[in-house]
Amino acid sequence: MKARTILLSLALAFAATGMQAQRIKGSDTVLPIAQQTAERFMALNPNARVTVTGGGTGVGISALLDETTDIAMASRSIKFSEKMKAKAAGEDLAEIPIAYDALAVVIHPSNPVKQLTRQQLEGIFRGKITNWKEVGGDDRKIVVYSRETSSGTYEFFKESALKNKNYMSSSLSMPATGAIIQSVSQTRGAIGYVGLAYISPRIKTLSISYDGKHFATPTLENAINKSYPIVRPLFYYYNKKNAGHVEPLIQFILSPAGQEIIKKSGYIPVNEE
Repeated sequence: MKARTILLSLALAFAATGMQAQRIKGSDTVLPIAQQTAERFMALNPNARVTVTGGGTGVGISALLDETTDIAMASRSIKFSEKMKAKAAGEDLAEIPIAYDALAVVIHPSNPVKQLTRQQLEGIFRGKITNWKEVGGDDRKIVVYSRETSSGTYEFFKESALKNKNYMSSSLSMPATGAIIQSVSQTRGAIGYVGLAYISPRIKTLSISYDGKHFATPTLENAINKSYPIVRPLFYYYNKKNAGHVEPLIQFILSPAGQEIIKKSGYIPVNEE
């Protein structure tokens, strides 16, 4: 009953604002939940029009600063350089955590390797470990797939797994998560990383350990109980001068109904204990 009351209150609030078209752009990681919550939001308020497009975190924040989107989806915190650009333009941006996501390290299903340590991940993605036999696998060259540099996922994996060291120069840069899944599923020696919600039978996930002792698989349960180490917050950014325009939609994604959509989609709600 409580959730139903909140939904009714939100619907009445949406109707009262006389909603205009809203644009959301940015992180491909956030894209699925942004689309699903926007669809539910429009169902509650038929006068609302919300368009959601990907392109990466950097693209979304750039669009926000250029005022070609109303909300930027981000899978990393805003960079110092982006903050300075906003400040120079006289723009004051708000940061709203909407969910958490676990990053799964994925390989070809035929690969016998089951687990890696953070140090091994760093060695592989920096080009220091080049053959799967070095980490208990077959005698096969490792093919590293990564996201493009504008991706928040690229930035977070670099910060978390590589301790901010640079990726190997010969890693293959992919424009979207779907491209990594397709490439890894078709390349026997491949390795890459994707958001938890994108895991599919076409790829195999690895157990990961950051302390070298305790390995955990990338599941929603392990992300929530913090046994899986590669977890990051996901954000919506907006210009505070447009708060009245975007807040009904943000209120919905943070409501019990919105957070339930997030959990069912394989992400971690912000209010999860």
